[in-house]
Amino acid sequence: MNKVVIPSELRRCCGGAEVVEIEAANVRGLIEALDRRFPGFAEGLGTHFAVAIDGEIVQEAWLEPLPPGSEVCFLPALSGGS
Repeated sequence: MNKVVIPSELRRCCGGAEVVEIEAANVRGLIEALDRRFPGFAEGLGTHFAVAIDGEIVQEAWLEPLPPGSEVCFLPALSGGS
């Protein structure tokens, strides 16, 4: 099982849950599983969040494998300055 830390912006989609456990082989599967469990999660996530796996932010995370027991955090994406 993977531990998923839900950011405050998305907790309304997850019944207020701060952390959930989901089984998935990669980030895409994780988001799909979260969306099945919490309909509307994927739509709420959109493109405004970065993904961190075990504390490391991953670029192009869609197919990034998730080792069993990974901690996944969805972080609000930050935009750069001028």
